[in-house]
Amino acid sequence: MLRLVALDMDGTLVDVQSSWAAVHAHFGADNFEGLRRFLANEIDDEEFIRSDIAIWKRHAPGLDLFAIEAILAKVPLMPGAATLLSGLHARGIRTAIVSGGIDLLARRVARELGIDIALANGFRVTADGRLTGTGIVRVPIHGKEQVLAHLQEQLGIGPEETASVGNSEIDLGLFRRSRVGIAFLPEDDAIRGGAHTVVLERDLGRVLEALERFPPE
Repeated sequence: MLRLVALDMDGTLVDVQSSWAAVHAHFGADNFEGLRRFLANEIDDEEFIRSDIAIWKRHAPGLDLFAIEAILAKVPLMPGAATLLSGLHARGIRTAIVSGGIDLLARRVARELGIDIALANGFRVTADGRLTGTGIVRVPIHGKEQVLAHLQEQLGIGPEETASVGNSEIDLGLFRRSRVGIAFLPEDDAIRGGAHTVVLERDLGRVLEALERFPPE
């Protein structure tokens, strides 16, 4: 039977495409060059985060976690998120965020929705909470499969007992470790093609309905 649902965050649980971009937008900035370099394999996840932070600190040199939290507090949940999570918990299913987004937002979403585990990326800070300029990579953008595999091992839950929900190609790793993969508002053809089913309505409650169409093996 289904025992675990792994959920992407940005563009899935929350109604923004990127928590990192949400902070950039607050400062009227972007990191398109960092994204280009990352996609070209010129920099790794840690350097990508470092480049994000460097841009923010040009606008706010003393930037701290409290300021980032305040910015991300404005990020809305995806419609239907509460319906999905309450439905999963009513069935006794464990839930986990597995996201390359910002951990401050992941923890907030987990608190609000009662999600059991929140895995996302964060920041190294000074004793008073100021960003040092480097990050903490817990979920590599192209490493979600390994993160979910480790979580499943910790929980004693197999891929055949797992479903996952995501919206982009980087979530295919979650699908590979799941019996059921649901593409929610898919961004690209890769995630469409790799999913067992696709939800095109901006309502996460529809994911619960989709899961119910997959009876236990």
